[in-house]
Amino acid sequence: MNSIADVQAFAEAVIENIEKVIVGKRSTIEMTIVALLSQGHVLIEDVPGVGKTMLARSLARSLDCDFDRIQFTPDMLPSDVTGVSIFNQSSREFEYRPGPVVSQVVLADEINRATPKTQAALLEAMEERQVTVDGVTHPLPRPFMVLATQNPIEYEGTFPLPEAQLDRFLLRVRLGYPGSADEVTILDRQQFRHPVTELEPAMSADDVRAAQESIKSVYVSPAVKRYIVALNDETRKHGDVYLGASPRGSLTLYRTGQARAAMHGRDFVLPDDVKALALPALGHRVIIGPKARLRELSSEDIIQTILDELPVPAGDLTSE
Repeated sequence: MNSIADVQAFAEAVIENIEKVIVGKRSTIEMTIVALLSQGHVLIEDVPGVGKTMLARSLARSLDCDFDRIQFTPDMLPSDVTGVSIFNQSSREFEYRPGPVVSQVVLADEINRATPKTQAALLEAMEERQVTVDGVTHPLPRPFMVLATQNPIEYEGTFPLPEAQLDRFLLRVRLGYPGSADEVTILDRQQFRHPVTELEPAMSADDVRAAQESIKSVYVSPAVKRYIVALNDETRKHGDVYLGASPRGSLTLYRTGQARAAMHGRDFVLPDDVKALALPALGHRVIIGPKARLRELSSEDIIQTILDELPVPAGDLTSE
């Protein structure tokens, strides 16, 4: 997989395969593939029953990757995530037994129900792509992607994710309720069995790794780079913002812009790519002030206002 056309074909094949299970949510699926190509992780924030778990399972099956699920609870220990060392009496040595995070696609279900100590164990795996048990470091397989879920409605008995951990998620997406026609389609498809059980791989883990390398060659013009930085900088200056996006926000827009451009068959990034990614890339990185909360403003509202007011670069953005 050496060309942009190959990346486009890869993305289309995986998206169409996932749509056999997840109905009417193409934009969310596309954002998930953008994160996959950008070697990032996704936070899925939505109410129960809309298909968060099925999205993760469908992605893993479509890529022929290992899948594991971690159901977080308040009494979960870090070793329940990373694994443990067990003494083997026959060999008289300690052996590492991998935890569920040692997989290629990991669903971290209801991540905000875990204690901060357990959340931190997942944080090392997400950022460093390795786990450390009893002082020994174990690398994680590639590709490696965490899809974490949390319920935005129910906060009783939860531990809100700290800003440092929220910042580790490349994108935050929502599925939302399906439309009436889509919900009827869901009923029809599950009449006899769940379609995820019959889902065949569309690509392989090798294809993922090749596509992840290919997007790095997508051209980003100096004008688009300045637009990305200006957008990020405006979140720090806005009067309703308590804490703006960090430089990781700019890096996220840069890399995901390359991925989205390649998915659309282009070898250059347009301002439209940046605008399409701004809300999922920056929404969870911006903390709004108390006065904005009183006016029922959200971080997405503020970012959208910035997008509407910020001048868009013009001219030739396709080559050096």
